[in-house]
Amino acid sequence: MDHAIAAPAQQAEDILFATLLQLIVIILAARCASIALRRMGQPAVVGEILAGLLLGPSLLGHALPGVSHFLFSPIAALPITIMSQIGLIFLMFQIGSEFEFGHLAQPRNKTAVIAISVASIMAPFWLGLLIGSISAPILAPSVEVLPYCLFIGVALAITAIPVLGRIMRDFDLTPTAVGTIAISAAAVNDVVGWLLLAGVSAYATMHFSAIGSLLQVVGIVAFAVVFRLAGTAWTNGLLRIFPMDGGRISPGLMTSVIAMVLGFGICTHLLGIFAIFGGFAAGLLFHRHPAFVAAWRHQIGQFVAVFFVPLYFTYTGLRTNVLGLTTQTDWMWCSIFLSAAVVGKVASVYAAGRLSGLSPSESSVIGVLMNTRGLMELIVLNIGFDLGFIPQHVFTMLVIMALATTFMTAPLLRLALPRVHHRLVARPET
Repeated sequence: MDHAIAAPAQQAEDILFATLLQLIVIILAARCASIALRRMGQPAVVGEILAGLLLGPSLLGHALPGVSHFLFSPIAALPITIMSQIGLIFLMFQIGSEFEFGHLAQPRNKTAVIAISVASIMAPFWLGLLIGSISAPILAPSVEVLPYCLFIGVALAITAIPVLGRIMRDFDLTPTAVGTIAISAAAVNDVVGWLLLAGVSAYATMHFSAIGSLLQVVGIVAFAVVFRLAGTAWTNGLLRIFPMDGGRISPGLMTSVIAMVLGFGICTHLLGIFAIFGGFAAGLLFHRHPAFVAAWRHQIGQFVAVFFVPLYFTYTGLRTNVLGLTTQTDWMWCSIFLSAAVVGKVASVYAAGRLSGLSPSESSVIGVLMNTRGLMELIVLNIGFDLGFIPQHVFTMLVIMALATTFMTAPLLRLALPRVHHRLVARPET
């Protein structure tokens, strides 16, 4: 009996040791890489993904496989994955709470915002569907074609507003006209991107049961109705019961909000549209309470950014094997995905900007900004990969595309901004 009890206990200790070791390596590597990349004028997410690439099969796993296996034992994969997903739920809550919907009400920029929002979503999405349909027999012969094409389309259509927001702050673009238009269009793009991803994910996970599909649709509609009718009242009541305490979130309020965020995650998981959407939806209910948002960012957001977020980004890099692209055909398709992502986004935004009356320089700057991907892109790719609709080598190609489009934003801005008479004030993080 004692031996039967000791064996699971020892196994748990082994899993704990492997998990703690991976946490230390990932967090330190991600932080060092993000600092290095920030000093080069790049967003932290690029460093965090790069850290994963360097620690994974692309470098460490290839050069020192024994060390890689010791550091990244498969027994810790599940705990790390679960922690990264929990962290992502809370990151999505913070992103939802920080959405600036007021940008969309500015009449001066409304025409440009609408035109750019539509163009920046539709053009790359349809381009992605086209490339997906052409590449499916070659790159994903064993995958159902329509879900594969839909995930490719969403991946190309995404703009990552969190990364875009950080880049805009670094370049002091937030109060400018081009900054207002870009962040407003990105807000619409992000919301539509979430809806597209939710719809594609729901469709992809349906097993073509008419009753099951109907129940899922009914459940999603019911959730949306309850969210719209009762969500704001619930949030306001929560803040009345547990008021802010000197600019800080009280333990009672924090407990309630954490339970609420996780509960929303459970609801959306049961609806088949992934727990992360629940975190995002919960955050939207708090965007009218700036004192709470600021306090959450100060008390919780920094820990989420330093501990949880690098787990997700770096773990994505660990799952990506650049060396797995071994043929000219692989790299040709990787180049096609990258070119389509850039041209589909930048060209469509530029055209929409010009048709809306913006100057060529302003349209170029907004096009560069809207080409930023990162967080949303990686969420799309990881969901598609986990569901089995994006094969490993296509996943690698699209991660490279996400990294490249994010990486090119800052250098292109340095070329484009002087043309709109904007002083460059990029500030690296220390």
